[in-house]
Parts: sequence; C-alpha cells; structure tokens
Amino acid sequence: MPPVVVVRTYLEMDSPDRLTGRAPVPPGFVVRRESCEPELYRELYDGVGGDYHWRDRRVWSNDHLREHLSKPTIQIWVLWQGESTRGFFELARHDDGSIEIAYFGLMPMGIGQGLGRALLTKAVDVAWSLKPAPSKVWLHTCTLDHPAALANYLARGFKVTRTERYTVDLP
Repeated sequence: MPPVVVVRTYLEMDSPDRLTGRAPVPPGFVVRRESCEPELYRELYDGVGGDYHWRDRRVWSNDHLREHLSKPTIQIWVLWQGESTRGFFELARHDDGSIEIAYFGLMPMGIGQGLGRALLTKAVDVAWSLKPAPSKVWLHTCTLDHPAALANYLARGFKVTRTERYTVDLP
C-alpha cells in the first residue's frame, strides 16, 4: 500500500469562557481520574486508538509507560459505565504553562451516544481547573481520527491554529 497523506490540525482554547456546546456526562456514566497502571492504559489506548492507527505508545515497555504515567505533569481520566471503560483523556502540562489534551477518545461501544461531547466538556473543564491556571488548552487531531473528531473540537470552542501535512505508511 502506498503512503497515505495525513493532515494534522492543531487547535487551542485561550480562555475557559470559550467552551461552547457544553454537554453533561449522562446518567449511568462517570468520569474519574485514575492512577493508571500500564495494563489499563494499554486497554484504553488500544481500545480508543486501534481503529485510528494510534501506534506510538504500543512499542513502549511497561517500565517506560509507568515512568510516563507517574509524572506529576500527566493526568489520566477515564469514562466508565459501571465496570466498563468507555473512553479516556490524557492531560499533559507543558513548560510554557499550557495544558495539552494529549489523547482523547471513546471506545467503539461508546461512539454515537453523545459521549464525545460530554467527555470533551469534562476534559476542558478539568484542564482549566488545574493550578496554576493554564495559559491555554490545546490539542491536535488528524484525518486518520474519527470523522466527527474535528467537528466536536470546533463545536466546543477550539480554534484552529495551524495545519500540517505528512505521509504515513499504514499496515
């Protein structure tokens, strides 16, 4: 298969007042911060990203993953329905004071229920609540992600700051 051209879009929010289209987490679901072990993280990462060619962290050893997850600048928040994971987001504080929504998404069984709006609302609220207050909240998506991802980010008030093209070999 020839390489695929991918467009990566960077988005940011410069104030918590920019959050639009709020959606509450529906009854029967809960979002909570987890002190994540590699096994749970792999379940989330592969479950959410498997269909979208997430592969960067698949090659990380458990020790490397544990080291990353133990950093005080990293937070993992999981969307639960009972005992089942339905999605997650990872927040990363950067040296410039910004908070990146480094990973975000739903498991396949969580898609199509409005949970993406609710989980993104929660991610943005949590990011802006962190101390010290962030200078901005940002993320990136690409054309390999779920087709509704970019529209969800824009509907919540994120603004596009730049795009870039690159090629990738898909399995």
